[in-house]
Amino acid sequence: MLDQHHTRRFGLPTATALVMGNIIGGGIFLLPASVAPYGTLSLLAFVVLTVGAIALALVFGRLARRDPSTGGPYVHARAAFGDFAGFLSAWSYWTMTWVSNAALAVAAVGYVHVLAPGHASKGMDLAIALLALWLPALANLAGTRWIGAVQLVSTVLKFIPLLFVAVVGLFFFDPDNIGPFNAGGGSALGGMSAAAAILLYSYLGVESASMSAGEMENPERNVGRASVLGTIGAAVVYLLGTVSVFGTVAHKDLVNSTAPFSDAVDAMFGGTWGGTLIALAAVVSIVGALNGWILMSAQAPYAAAKDGLFPAVFAKRRRGVPTVGVFVGVVLASLLTVVNYTSGSNGVFATLVLITTFSATVPYLLAAGAQLYFLLAGRRDEVRTGRFVWDLVLALAGFGFSFWLVSGAGYAAVYQGVLFLFAGVLVYVVIAARRQSQGTDGAVAGDDAAAEAGIP
Repeated sequence: MLDQHHTRRFGLPTATALVMGNIIGGGIFLLPASVAPYGTLSLLAFVVLTVGAIALALVFGRLARRDPSTGGPYVHARAAFGDFAGFLSAWSYWTMTWVSNAALAVAAVGYVHVLAPGHASKGMDLAIALLALWLPALANLAGTRWIGAVQLVSTVLKFIPLLFVAVVGLFFFDPDNIGPFNAGGGSALGGMSAAAAILLYSYLGVESASMSAGEMENPERNVGRASVLGTIGAAVVYLLGTVSVFGTVAHKDLVNSTAPFSDAVDAMFGGTWGGTLIALAAVVSIVGALNGWILMSAQAPYAAAKDGLFPAVFAKRRRGVPTVGVFVGVVLASLLTVVNYTSGSNGVFATLVLITTFSATVPYLLAAGAQLYFLLAGRRDEVRTGRFVWDLVLALAGFGFSFWLVSGAGYAAVYQGVLFLFAGVLVYVVIAARRQSQGTDGAVAGDDAAAEAGIP
């Protein structure tokens, strides 16, 4: 019997925190320095990208009204284009999540060194990275109640220092610190595109509420709300934080900074305590992001397994969580982390991380394409016909944003990602052949725990 004490549907605040927490990981703490070489036109690129991300968030909300099931992009891709497209969406999303979780854990190590300086060793670094993975994994395995609690607390804790710098920094704003509008020296459009290529992946995670729709209260309404609110909340922190850092740290220093938010705090108040404060915020931010992304790593295979497109064991849930998916995802991320610290070379790890930059965009493209299909195919029972034109504009904007993500990934990422995507075809062949030989219709029984809890 399912332990109801550990199971709770996500309300709107928790779902919004899930979206914001997944969008904002550790990358924000380097973001102002990353775009500083392109000048203040990078802020314009931010605004354009924010509009595209919000459009995609609204598309996910529209799709959730049609089918509020766990799995988000996978569910909609399969409904529109069939099993194979659904599998590619689930496969791409799953591989992206556990590889990027390993990358997040490795990133946490550097910030821990700032908090606890000393003689670093590979063994200690590996232990810290694995701890960063398994602590939020244990929260996931404990049930949705714990996932929601950790996500809310970590989101609040990491946003306090970020908002502090973003808001208080405006009072220390010095226009003389601002660099030129187009610091790159080329065309403004070229500079904005170059800045956008760096900023594009700042909004990965906008689909988080859609992925967990089956665990949400009133998902038909709350998926869209949480997606938009979470995206806007992240955008406000991104934009205000970048503007404040631009105005408090001299441009010539910012382009070479390795800790721009710390430099901003030091410039505002003097001393060197800013580095410790921001490092602590970064660790909390990464752990919070891992808490949400570990759940995401289990949701796509869970939804696909229910339809017979992933091994059936991934369809098992306990305490409202696909525990096998959580465990397998964390084990794979842990193995990749071990490889990173023991192989003597970052080549394999860097290649796999590169693959994620492309893999993340495949589900977005398919989901936006699915919405376009539902609209243009005339399936009026599956769309809100009174808002046909507006929904069509949103779907086209979401598809354009997703396409921009692909183009911004770079040739190497697309090349490596396509190869890995095609490798999934072999997996699909094996699964499809087994389904055919067993005469199954694709639905997997056995999700008894979820049925007892009344969870879709």
